[in-house]
Amino acid sequence: MSKDSKHTILKTKHLSIGYKTKKATSVITENINLELKEGELIGLVGANGIGKSTLLRTLSAIQQPLGGHIEINDLPLEDHTALDLAKTMSLVLTEQLMSKNLSVFELIALGRQPYTNWVGNLSEEDISEVHIAIEHTNLIDLKDRKCFELSDGQLQKVMIARALAQDTNLIILDEPTTHLDMYHKAYILKLLQKLAKETNKTILFSSHEIDLAIQLCDTMIVMTADKVVSDSPCHLIEQGVFETLFPKDLIGFDKKTGSFRVKNDN
Repeated sequence: MSKDSKHTILKTKHLSIGYKTKKATSVITENINLELKEGELIGLVGANGIGKSTLLRTLSAIQQPLGGHIEINDLPLEDHTALDLAKTMSLVLTEQLMSKNLSVFELIALGRQPYTNWVGNLSEEDISEVHIAIEHTNLIDLKDRKCFELSDGQLQKVMIARALAQDTNLIILDEPTTHLDMYHKAYILKLLQKLAKETNKTILFSSHEIDLAIQLCDTMIVMTADKVVSDSPCHLIEQGVFETLFPKDLIGFDKKTGSFRVKNDN
């Protein structure tokens, strides 16, 4: 299936993001036009403090946009009820987990909350979805372990499994590789790539691992001080977009290798 024929899960039109108080409005960036397609892994990258988390919070209805429009499955974001959104979009945020006394199975089962009855009893379908999520994320051997016993990498896999169990079209992750070593950064992003292909879900994540994202993503969203652009990694490299991310005095981008390099003084 070609990219153009894939269903658009999320679309923005002339979106402006930032913060509004009683005294002032602070615009981070504006005129953001995005289309996130089904079955794609999409990496959001940019320098520290550029507004990646603000964009994700705005797309996920945690924060109000300053202007423009967001559509999910062809409906305005504001027309979705909280329950509608919980069945359409799942989030993996950077906040510390407060329920580490739960078992891996129990934590993943929390993803079924939008579908359970008011006392939270799991149906056979709910239990089946939890097991499917556990299999997709290779957590079968850990399903009975307590979450406080897990490494950071293992816990991140559990949080991804919880989002999978929620069974939404769209999964949004804010810096899922923070605090992980290089191997586990690559492992988590490779897992997300596999899940997008196997489940046909749209997976959007922010990351500082730009080199890895270039290798693994179908589409990338690049935030600079001037604009937000979205395209395939190859097209973004051809357009010279990555060369504008950082000051040129220390870091350079090599188009041939698709990676950043520290510049030598000599």
